[in-house]
Amino acid sequence: MEELYNRLNSFPGAHFGFVMGVIAYVKQKPDRLKKVMEYLNSSDSLSKSDVILFISTQPDFFDTDTAEEQVI
Repeated sequence: MEELYNRLNSFPGAHFGFVMGVIAYVKQKPDRLKKVMEYLNSSDSLSKSDVILFISTQPDFFDTDTAEEQVI
């Protein structure tokens, strides 16, 4: 997780919301960390927007631990 934190903070203009949002997404399911790290390491020219787009287009983006509690 430290590697992810450091990589996210290396983006120009990285801010708390961006870093913590990605970390929160990754913490929900163990396999997400590997997938996100592979994406982050795939190119040195990624932007914060690229990362957000990548995560938000993942098939499990809307899967959360509390999804059943939110649906009434």
